[in-house]
Amino acid sequence: MKRILFVLSLVVSSLHVCAGDIYVKKDGSVAEALKQAREWRRLNSPEVVGGIRIHLADAVYHMQKPLYIRPEDSGTKDSPTIIQGGTLSGGLAVGPWKREGKLWVAEAPRDGNRIVYTRQLWVNGQKAQLARGPFLRLTDFNPEASTITLPFNESHSSLLSFLSSSAELFLLQRWAIAILRVKEAQNVNGQTVLTFHEPESELEFSHPWPQPVINGEKGSSAAFLQNSRQLLDEPGEFWQEYPSGRIYYFPRPEDIANGAPCDAVIPHLSTLVEFAGSEDRPVSYISFVGTQFEHASWYAPSLQGHVTLQGGFPLIDAYKLQEPGLFHKAALENQAWIARPEAAVMANYARNVHFTGCSFKHLAATGLDLNRQIQKASLTECQFEDIGGTAVLVGPFGEEGFETHIPYHGNLICDSISIERCHIHDVTNEDWGAVAIGAGYVRNTEIVQNEVSHVNYSGICVGWGWTSLESGMRNNRIENNVVSDYARQLYDAGGIYTLSYQPGSVIRGNRISAPTVAPYATNDRAFAIYFDEATNGFTVENNQMDPESVGWNQPGAEMILRNNHK
Repeated sequence: MKRILFVLSLVVSSLHVCAGDIYVKKDGSVAEALKQAREWRRLNSPEVVGGIRIHLADAVYHMQKPLYIRPEDSGTKDSPTIIQGGTLSGGLAVGPWKREGKLWVAEAPRDGNRIVYTRQLWVNGQKAQLARGPFLRLTDFNPEASTITLPFNESHSSLLSFLSSSAELFLLQRWAIAILRVKEAQNVNGQTVLTFHEPESELEFSHPWPQPVINGEKGSSAAFLQNSRQLLDEPGEFWQEYPSGRIYYFPRPEDIANGAPCDAVIPHLSTLVEFAGSEDRPVSYISFVGTQFEHASWYAPSLQGHVTLQGGFPLIDAYKLQEPGLFHKAALENQAWIARPEAAVMANYARNVHFTGCSFKHLAATGLDLNRQIQKASLTECQFEDIGGTAVLVGPFGEEGFETHIPYHGNLICDSISIERCHIHDVTNEDWGAVAIGAGYVRNTEIVQNEVSHVNYSGICVGWGWTSLESGMRNNRIENNVVSDYARQLYDAGGIYTLSYQPGSVIRGNRISAPTVAPYATNDRAFAIYFDEATNGFTVENNQMDPESVGWNQPGAEMILRNNHK
């Protein structure tokens, strides 16, 4: 009992409470501060009058588990809860390091009694690259044999003789990527023939869209091998050995201080904060102001591969129909079911939640995900940088049991979301098929005055479903944004990209540069604005862009375009 009281006394001493303000010291607990606020609300204490503000110190709070924000934490319009300042990190320090030839080697950190396995490493604030080989154009893609063939490369010789169990193929396929764990690699007639583990092998060779291109307009699709000890040969690359967990790093000259890399971090949490409401009891009136979120992981490809449909959404099943046609779409020739990517900050069933002046960086999957039934939420003057997937994801996309082409009519749609004056740069650096801002089934959503740059696929994307039918999407505004340096690796892309019927929506006053010329694209289908399948209901006006740089795919009759010019 004395020990328990002692621990509790340490927790209490880390908080300084004054009226409706809670100050969390550098060694304090954010969860305990939130619990204190929850108790004030439960007891209807005087401190809740006018709102509760949790002040985090100018320090890094290393999270041992996600911060769960529950309905019991909800504020009110007159008494919101505001969490202010601080850095919430899911990272663990790596070291000490030992020299091994050109490489530095360290044991992996442990989380409790287990080794932490990772696909991410940051050294001195800069992301290291998972060890990889050169880009190679495919020579064959064979669904019947479930094989992919690459031209033989010198770097493959040691790979074939001693294939690391962690080796993967990173594959570019039109507007998406796949990460396939290599099962076997053989040298056949001067070619490298690869087979892959399940479940990704069946997914890759069963789904028709997207698949790689062989001998396209600008050549075949490209790929590279990665995540193998034999490929660790360039400064800034790393590889983690399995099952020892040992981390090997080829340092950059600037990484070495006092004889070894310093400030090396790997993530051990995929989610840092979760707003965990329910349909009948949403989380409401909670805000983050000036908080930094960093070092969240993405490890799923090492466990099950990663085969995507579009926008970074992994497939869980997909195949070509023997005869086209379903009840809602006579020409449909394939079906697909998707899952939701991981996110550093995830919200479900929430109202009046706001992020102001926050920073999201060094995150391996989605940055911020406003998922199911989010209403009246805002994201204002926030910064997103070094994000592995999508920076901001909004609204349901018909995941899991909902076939992705069926028009959505559920009650999970997101309403009245504002994304305004945010800076988004260097995102999609792990899943190249993710986007800067991705909005699915949303209405009354405003994406205004944001700066988007350095994106491997599309910039601002609104809509889902590939349908001309009514599905609840409407009155969405994409206005006065600046979009540049997009379509860096993939195509069928747009600086602004839309799907499906969205009556009353506008694309106005944006400044959109020409798309980047993707070096391994197999055609030139990238546009300033791409109206993909069944886009309808938009007024598109006064955008500064090349008016010829517009892509169309089965547009509807309710499209108005006027006064768009360079």
